[in-house]
Amino acid sequence: MKVEFYSSRGGCLTRLMLLSIAVMVGAWLLPGIEVESFWAVFWTAIVISLLNNIIRPVLIVITLPATVVTLGLFLFVVNAVIILMASAMVSGFHVDSFGSALLFSLVLMGVNYLLELPNKYLDRKPLEQQQQQPPHDDDTDDEGFTPYEEIKD
Repeated sequence: MKVEFYSSRGGCLTRLMLLSIAVMVGAWLLPGIEVESFWAVFWTAIVISLLNNIIRPVLIVITLPATVVTLGLFLFVVNAVIILMASAMVSGFHVDSFGSALLFSLVLMGVNYLLELPNKYLDRKPLEQQQQQPPHDDDTDDEGFTPYEEIKD
């Protein structure tokens, strides 16, 4: 079982903070992206998360033929459209052009990948699961059968 770095109760807030960091890094790196304040960064992260969870699946289904023809590269266009929609919804977040939105989505993807690397390598069971599971007996080949289910010759 894989344990995520932010799978606790505050997982949603932690994801929003990671996305906020990615938005700040993207705004700092790219000249066509402007963010006015920290609250604009946080609202941008919330709006992008909502759009990714609600609108993006619909856009993916609608653009499925173009995505198949371009071998998945059209998903970058879908991501850029999501960024432009977030720019239109959040007052302190401004994207100059479609190209800036496309580059910004690539930066967001890269920064999110780097920030989620601990999840990939944190492959241990939490303490609660280690204490709840009974010890596994490797000497038997019963595979969890009860005495009534086991076939004896």
